[in-house]
Amino acid sequence: MKTDIEIANSVKLKPIAEIAAKLGLSDDDFEQYGKYKAKVTPRNGGKQGKLVLVTAINPTALGEGKTTTSIGLADGLSKLGKKVCLALREPSLGPVFGVKGGATGGGMAQIAPMEDINLHFTGDLHAITCANNLISAVLDNHIYQGNKLGINPTKVIWKRCMDMNDRALRYTVCGLGGSANGVPRQDGFNITAASEVMAILCLAKDLGDLKKRLAGIVVAYGYDDRPITCGDLGCADAAAIVLKDAIKPNLVQTLEGTPALVHGGPFANIAHGCNSIIATKTALSLADYVITEAGFGADLGAQKFFDIKCRLTGLSPQAVVLVATVRALKYNGGASKEDAAKAGMDTLERGICNLLGHIDNLRGVYGANVVVAINKFITDTDEEIAYIANVCKQAGAECEICECWAKGGEGSVALAEKVLAAVAKGGKTRLSYTDEMDIIEKIQAVATRVYGAKEVEFSPKAMSSVAQIKKIGKANLPICIAKTQYSFSDDAKKLGRPVGFTLHVQDVELRGGAGFIVVVCGNIMLMPGLSKVPNAVNMTIDENTGEIKGLF
Repeated sequence: MKTDIEIANSVKLKPIAEIAAKLGLSDDDFEQYGKYKAKVTPRNGGKQGKLVLVTAINPTALGEGKTTTSIGLADGLSKLGKKVCLALREPSLGPVFGVKGGATGGGMAQIAPMEDINLHFTGDLHAITCANNLISAVLDNHIYQGNKLGINPTKVIWKRCMDMNDRALRYTVCGLGGSANGVPRQDGFNITAASEVMAILCLAKDLGDLKKRLAGIVVAYGYDDRPITCGDLGCADAAAIVLKDAIKPNLVQTLEGTPALVHGGPFANIAHGCNSIIATKTALSLADYVITEAGFGADLGAQKFFDIKCRLTGLSPQAVVLVATVRALKYNGGASKEDAAKAGMDTLERGICNLLGHIDNLRGVYGANVVVAINKFITDTDEEIAYIANVCKQAGAECEICECWAKGGEGSVALAEKVLAAVAKGGKTRLSYTDEMDIIEKIQAVATRVYGAKEVEFSPKAMSSVAQIKKIGKANLPICIAKTQYSFSDDAKKLGRPVGFTLHVQDVELRGGAGFIVVVCGNIMLMPGLSKVPNAVNMTIDENTGEIKGLF
């Protein structure tokens, strides 16, 4: 069986100018980055296409294929003669070299050139890393050069970042080596996907809004507990200059030549998990149907898509595709990873509650038109598929098999038809809490209404942070909960559909520029680590041809 990279390399891609022409773009509307990539001039306004959100059940080590299904669905709509554009996130190098893998789909449903997209692409994540660390450099230099703003070095909350999984950098000390090397203080690194600069890039409306949001980043507190911002440091414009090209969406294509705008890459377990507003709105102005996705399970990515992205923009998806696999549902029902493919109906019947929990949330909390996509594997039986379809019907959701991994767009046509029917129903989605609610009330609303928690427990540190946020007048911001992706709860071992549990809030962090409040739950980390045997050690590159192997 061919690997994903071998399949991708076997397809002859179209020149990017041809892909741009499918969207009605002229030569003045994009800048080429080689033959198969381009930066597109952002658009906001004009005609508005129909928006379809793709999400999934809670992820497992078996993989669910959310990105693959998104790409296959777009190709399926193209086969039905629809003018369609994908709007996806960019991969992070950390997971590419770690354990999760890339974010370009798989099999016959991929975006390309997959090596470029999964590695350095057009340099957006490097620019975000640079802008983040520019702010850090100016901050530490300000303290060293006399500290006119009265920054308390023990209350610096801005962290450096890098686009790699490196647990050794979670907690560090900087400024060592004597007075010539700065003021010593505790520091640390986040992964670039968790940087507030990443969130700002993805939530900014345009360059002006980007500058405003960068200036609003709270980097530290003074000796008098006054918040110190990036604007106070005077480096917001410098950071925006670093991001002047990164703010433009990237145009690529699927293996079948469907246009795809790939831009921004926040993780949904530690950030808001959606591609950029600029890319989504640009796609909506160019195509009749836009397929976008939100990271990890619907309790994370979709919840944040509605409660943050839709709240800030007024966007409303006309349909939501919920991806599930038979083997992942069996895993949620107690089957081991090794036995999930062959486990019996009993484990599927026990694990179906995870799918039902997400359907209930999407329909009951957010008012979405839901289509369940069963990402089909060869080991799935007709009995298992029929059982899932019947359960979905009883829960008020449409259901269809998707075979895009093996068959590309042709394997997604039936799903595309179901999605078109769901879009035709119309309607406007809702939010899970109001702006006027208190920070504590917002957290409780998501915890109880979406996660199924009985109560929320706040640490003393979290309560102190909430009080500080209220004191500086930022309590009206939406919340962004950081927790494990593997469960509705903050305990990765609680599979299926746990109810009646306690959500443990460890800390609450203000993201003043991005415009939301991060709620850190359980033992979630903003800097992942590598596995015992990371993907990086199994990759090779041919010194003569440049061919890469081991990249999926």
